[in-house]
Amino acid sequence: MSYIVEHSSGMKQIVVTQYYTASAWGSGLMDILATPAMIALAESTCMESVQGDLEKGMTTVGTKVNIEHLSPTPLGMTVTCKSKLIEIDRRRLVFQVELFDDKGLIGKGLHERFIVDADAFQQKANAKNESEE
Repeated sequence: MSYIVEHSSGMKQIVVTQYYTASAWGSGLMDILATPAMIALAESTCMESVQGDLEKGMTTVGTKVNIEHLSPTPLGMTVTCKSKLIEIDRRRLVFQVELFDDKGLIGKGLHERFIVDADAFQQKANAKNESEE
């Protein structure tokens, strides 16, 4: 299937620009890091941490997010996401994530992904456009 091992880890950083703010994402009115942007950073960090270990044509898709947003982050600060793969159950992967800004912890929690065949999964999604329901 793949060469993924438990305790694989990842790290990714962004600088909070207007693009990542709650006002831009529509999740709030303030120019601070949006919760959905923080979640997207966590998901991409987890995905990228294992993608290189998967067989050709395989990828992972997010299926569950349980992440707390603990502290606001203003424009200009760097946000770092650290992920650690803590559980593998066949195709199911569970990651622990922690997110930090320049002043400390801003988010933490768990994210679950499943390993899928990318083409087959895309075809399944596309079939929804073709159904008569």
